[in-house]
Amino acid sequence: MIRTFSTNKAGFLLLFFLIDILSPMTAQTVHQIEILNADLNKSAPKLGKGVHKLLGNVKFRHEGAVMYCDSAIFYSKTYSMDAYSNVKIVQGDTLFLYGDRLHYEGQSKIAQVRRNVKLIDDSTVLVTNYLDYDRINKVAYYLNGGIINEGDNQLTSEKGYYYTETEIFNFKDSVVIINPDYTIQSDTLEYNTKTHVAYFFGPTNIVSEENFLYCESGWYDTDLDISLLQKNAFLVREGRTLQADTLYYERGTGLGRANSSVQLYDSAQNVYLIGNKGIYYEIEQLATLTDSALMIQVHGPDTLYVHADTLRSIADTSSIDDKKILLAYYKVKIFRHDIQGMCDSLTYVEKDSTFHLYGSPIIWSDENQINASKIEIKTRGQELYRLYLRDIALLIAEIDSAKYNQIRGKSMVGYFKENELVELDVTGNGQTIYYPIDQGEITGANRAECTDLIIFLKDNKVNKVKYKVKPTGKYYPLEMFPAEMRFLDGFSWNDEWRPKNYMDIYRWK
Repeated sequence: MIRTFSTNKAGFLLLFFLIDILSPMTAQTVHQIEILNADLNKSAPKLGKGVHKLLGNVKFRHEGAVMYCDSAIFYSKTYSMDAYSNVKIVQGDTLFLYGDRLHYEGQSKIAQVRRNVKLIDDSTVLVTNYLDYDRINKVAYYLNGGIINEGDNQLTSEKGYYYTETEIFNFKDSVVIINPDYTIQSDTLEYNTKTHVAYFFGPTNIVSEENFLYCESGWYDTDLDISLLQKNAFLVREGRTLQADTLYYERGTGLGRANSSVQLYDSAQNVYLIGNKGIYYEIEQLATLTDSALMIQVHGPDTLYVHADTLRSIADTSSIDDKKILLAYYKVKIFRHDIQGMCDSLTYVEKDSTFHLYGSPIIWSDENQINASKIEIKTRGQELYRLYLRDIALLIAEIDSAKYNQIRGKSMVGYFKENELVELDVTGNGQTIYYPIDQGEITGANRAECTDLIIFLKDNKVNKVKYKVKPTGKYYPLEMFPAEMRFLDGFSWNDEWRPKNYMDIYRWK
């Protein structure tokens, strides 16, 4: 028992000894607030022990900060004070804080400034009616609305935090930046007053006379007019919308770079350009898309899909009403429910609504396959109107795996009615192989040559052939038609390359 008591006593003595040594090391030193000036300084025992009232040209100092006011109540025991009228706090050479009322705690070094508050730090001016300034953490914050003026920018928000050491603002709730050239509206925003870069952390709009930008994450350099927008980002200008997962935009040059899920929409033409990588020159009205590039011309059931390695939209300088030219290359495939096609490259001229197909072009319409050195498809109001086949054209229509109606000529012009090919005029070196059908049965084969001829189609099938001059040729009973005469020069049936639906356009051959 005695030994146990002695051990406990020694332990308590050691504990008190350690506390006595460590206390000066762990305790926070609080420096008294110095009264530098007051026209009248008198004690106020009714308000408490050590309380003083100060009137006229009052001036305090506390750890590097000097405070001014017209009158104050000073609490010496709690290292605190209340200041009234013409309150000013000066810290260093650049930070000035003004207000009508101040409560300052010397221990926590928190200044609570109320009514007509103004914080000036270099060229940044913050105005509010409610501001707390934490001198230890070097942060000033308001929770009931504030206005910041910095250069050409004026910013308002419901909540704001200003870190005086890094000169960074954090704003929340109804954030608005107004600049002579644009307005930014955001849910949450960080603004660096040194770099003049704003960072967005919520739904954000950037509005100017020329365009509208939206994102839910990103940044904007207010000096250079450069932005990086992410998360549902898009740009709207004159009826055109560019959107992507990531959108880089230079307002001064009009340069836009887009990555991942890129989409450019022209509302006037109801056309979408889609890809995963894009670049847009706003002033030149030039857009280029790559990586799964796709054009969609929307028109209900007649919606047209065009896929290529690269899609490029350029301004048509010959147009007086801001029309475009679409360039598609390479490995182009086309799908519409009533016409399909493929070629090496394609041009679509918006001014006359004409598609130009180059590089071994093929189009399919119902059971017909049409080849030519160059193909032009003209539309009117999204409806198929004319078909021009240049420099040796060949139409092939499959009857069965061994028999094909064929028409060949130097050039052809096709006519559509309600999106259906109804007539084909052949000019120069016309040749035909035609299998007449009577009551569902093939009756023979007719091979003929005629300079010019007209093909009439019904339900997209060859129905009648009209020769403009007397043809040369021969009719053969089916069993007597020579095998070597069953195909015209250039024959190649390529139905396996034909896109059967819009997803097939991504499959090349």
